[in-house]
Amino acid sequence: MTDLSLLQQITDYSNRHNPYPLYERLREKPVHHDETGAYAVGGYHEVLALLHDPRVSSERRYRTASATVLSGQGDDDDGGTLPPNFLRLDPPEHDRLRAITNRPFGPPHSPRRIDGMRGELRTIVTDLIDALGGDEIDLVERFSYPFPVTVICRLLGVPREDESRFHSWADTLVATLDPQPDQDDAERDRVAQQARIELGLYLNGLIEERRKKPGDDMLSQLATADSPEGRLSNMDVLSTAALLLIAGHETTVNLITNGMLTLLRHPEVLERLRADARLAVPLVEELLRYEPPVQMLPSRTPITDIEVAGTTIPKGSALWLMLAAGNRDPKRFADPDRFDPDRVDIQHLGLGSGIHSCFGAPLARLEAQLALSELARRLERPRLVEDPPPYRTNAVLRGPRQLRIAIDGVRP
Repeated sequence: MTDLSLLQQITDYSNRHNPYPLYERLREKPVHHDETGAYAVGGYHEVLALLHDPRVSSERRYRTASATVLSGQGDDDDGGTLPPNFLRLDPPEHDRLRAITNRPFGPPHSPRRIDGMRGELRTIVTDLIDALGGDEIDLVERFSYPFPVTVICRLLGVPREDESRFHSWADTLVATLDPQPDQDDAERDRVAQQARIELGLYLNGLIEERRKKPGDDMLSQLATADSPEGRLSNMDVLSTAALLLIAGHETTVNLITNGMLTLLRHPEVLERLRADARLAVPLVEELLRYEPPVQMLPSRTPITDIEVAGTTIPKGSALWLMLAAGNRDPKRFADPDRFDPDRVDIQHLGLGSGIHSCFGAPLARLEAQLALSELARRLERPRLVEDPPPYRTNAVLRGPRQLRIAIDGVRP
């Protein structure tokens, strides 16, 4: 471990169960220039400022060749299969695509879209918890994964029975989000390219069906609707649909699982939530600070030299914005390593900030609030079987791969 740089230690799987001591080391300097060549920023105020800085780009074209390797490949594409989605673009094209995508999703054009799903979400949660029989369950397999997958399938209009197909594509593409500060994995890129092709062909078939017979789902609206910002091209519909399908469940799986793990480690908070479901709202906000599902954004690039607290980050370099480190910055949060849903001010970085703040934040919040409050209310004496649980390999989207829980039963 001593031979690894700090960023290599952070991304090393052996530290996945608890990267926070490493984040504390990272915050010792406002800007950490890693031995690998990347620049990492972990202070809350510095990260927040850079998230809003127009000199920091999300586009791959500004990166030097070495910075591309250090930052990971993300879901950018060199092979003409899917163009970069709007998370990988800067204004003005980012703003245009995001505005078009938001029209059928939320305010001001669809203000009741998410809140109108509340009853349907509660039904899905109830059905999944009703099926949790046995003395021991894996919460990820039985609940945390199927819940948001079912929701995003219904929202987009993707057949739920196709889940096994896009599950493998999602796993492959999400793996490319992981930065590789010490290697350039050509095989990983080849497999990811194939997954993009297969996912693109699958979604293209669904889009063609919706154009012939539109429904009230988002895929139909993205494929057919006109707006003042224009109409999405076929390739833009494909890349946006792929983004919503994958991002629409991956982060929420981690949010729910991290949440239940945190509650089981803090039984007094679990009991409070069981007695009062209203606690779920501030609890989820504190959870997004304390154990955010997205730990870092390792694929930013300065388009000009940027000075941060006396350190110059050169144009074209690999810039890592460490959201989870900023969320535990003692200069911003009192006693930051304590889980406290009663915090008065929880302006966290768990959903990002600025123009690239989490597009699906309203839905993710609602899903987590309903899921955790109902799990707390209905599971009889839940307790961890294994702590720490086995984690997913991904350092960017951090969450348990399994969460084995023993229960005495399920309340009606």
